[in-house]
Amino acid sequence: MANWETVVVNTDLLICGGGFSACGAATEAAYWAKKKGLKVTLVDKAALDRSGAVAMGLSAINQYVGIKDGENTPEDYIRYVRSDLMGISREDLVYNIARHVDSTVHLFEKWGLKIWKDEQGKYVHEGRWQLMINGESYKIIIAEAAKNAIAAAGGEIIERVFIVEPLMDGNKCVGAVGFSTRENKFYVFKAKAVIVGMGGAVHVFRPRSVGEGFGRSWYPPFNSGSSAYFTIKAGAEMTCQEVRFIPVRFKDAYGPVGAWFLLFKSRAVSATGGDYMAVRKAELENWKPYGLVKPIPANLRNYLGMLDTEQGLGPLYMETDEAIQNIAAHYKDDPKAFKKKMKELESEAWEDFLDMTISQAILWAAQNVKPEEKHSEIAACEPYFIGSHSGASGAWVSGPEDLPTPYKWGYTNMTTVEALFAVGDGSGASSHKFSSGSHAEGRIAGKSAIKYIVEKGKEPKVDMAEVEKLKAKILLPLDLWEKHSKETTDPEVNTNYIVPRQFLHRLQKIMDEYAGGVISGFKTSKALCERGLELMALLKEDSAKMAARDHHELMRVWENNQRVYQAEAHIRSILFREETRWPGYYFRADKPKMDDANWKCFVNCQMDPKTGQWKMMKRDIWTMPGV
Repeated sequence: MANWETVVVNTDLLICGGGFSACGAATEAAYWAKKKGLKVTLVDKAALDRSGAVAMGLSAINQYVGIKDGENTPEDYIRYVRSDLMGISREDLVYNIARHVDSTVHLFEKWGLKIWKDEQGKYVHEGRWQLMINGESYKIIIAEAAKNAIAAAGGEIIERVFIVEPLMDGNKCVGAVGFSTRENKFYVFKAKAVIVGMGGAVHVFRPRSVGEGFGRSWYPPFNSGSSAYFTIKAGAEMTCQEVRFIPVRFKDAYGPVGAWFLLFKSRAVSATGGDYMAVRKAELENWKPYGLVKPIPANLRNYLGMLDTEQGLGPLYMETDEAIQNIAAHYKDDPKAFKKKMKELESEAWEDFLDMTISQAILWAAQNVKPEEKHSEIAACEPYFIGSHSGASGAWVSGPEDLPTPYKWGYTNMTTVEALFAVGDGSGASSHKFSSGSHAEGRIAGKSAIKYIVEKGKEPKVDMAEVEKLKAKILLPLDLWEKHSKETTDPEVNTNYIVPRQFLHRLQKIMDEYAGGVISGFKTSKALCERGLELMALLKEDSAKMAARDHHELMRVWENNQRVYQAEAHIRSILFREETRWPGYYFRADKPKMDDANWKCFVNCQMDPKTGQWKMMKRDIWTMPGV
């Protein structure tokens, strides 16, 4: 076995991850831990300043309720999420986040985030729930607050360590193991409670950007399903694993469209000029009541555009030039004011990308696109697993103590595994958290986890013999490379192992062709899912034969393993749910209609960590009283 040092870290609370939800958990948990003399340790695969989904920055905060100004209520937000997820949402969790998220946004502003304000000093809204920000340093500001909180409480932040497996004592999580991506060190974390906030999953499906563009995606390419893998391997019940998210974005560079739709009031049209949202309005009747609400659910907006492309009416375009001209037209009688407004709008158009998707600005420049003069192509991206946005996949967690929810068995945001909490993309069925809501949920779970430790926390019992077995398994890819790589003239072609990139391509091919990826027009069926699971079983057999030549490839090996478990949970959940509820995200071609009578419910799943056997189940929908 590779001769790596074993580093043991003892802590009270272990926070796995470094994005917004993990930073929220760290900020809040450290405050309460300091009062109780407890230690908080945060472990990040990357560097805290620029890790997570907001690493590049963001041009808007997408969840702000506006309670203090009487703009909306948490109940309003429940109605919005319920409709957008076609009736499938954990309303207790959505409510809990919505009632706390404004205070989180106010903290962001206090910490130094620039939120746009109008002449009256009120926040500038992009849409009903969205606030415009100067967000190129958004993550740095939030990370600094987490760092300060942990330092003040005497805690510890460990960067560049990749968490792989949970440590278990029966049905209790007592820590985690992982390895340094820079040094020959294997880490063992022993903890009284663990919070999982390691993001969603990208590159489970074959991306649109391949070849030299491989790695370009809308959601961060380094998010590999760590949260899902960790909770699945711990034996936690999972929910909404079928509800992936497919965003429509500016084609090839994945630039955001939110500002164009909400702030600039732009239209999206087919190549023949038809506004598919208007032309295909009658189709929405087939998906009522959700197809008749405002705003129209994101998946249905996608679906109407997909119908155009299926009928040969593509490409689809965002009418950026029309939108800018319409806004500037209010100043047409004053040439000087008109010119100034045009310049201002042009600047905002480019800044939207420079804040969060610089590659889109580069692509526009490379293709000689001037948004005020020419429209831009948009397209549906490949599927992502992102429970904090418009997807819903994640762990099934306990609801708030003060609400009459039936989903309550432990401390708030605790999974069905004792002492294991999930937040952000790690917790399911509570969509539309975005950055601010994920941070708020992290704060909720951070406080809850400290409460659990104070009331029930015991010294973790860790079997070091099992740890040694995990160490051998995790480092095996290095041994395979060392033993066999010189047996062939090309070390990437070898009968004794496969390299991570080869394995990833196989996974993506299975998912693309059988689970409703881009190549199949996001369509699948019972027969396709069953064949996909057959091929997935063979792929899982070969996972033990992945080899790694260095730290980076060892990380890639285990990212692949994590993606496989997310992929399998997804296929099994699509197969179990015998209806099409989210056209535009995926379409069961053999079950093309929504079936509220039988399937207005949560689809949950659970894997037995010892046998690898999966159990599928339905869970009832609970509606918030009076909402």
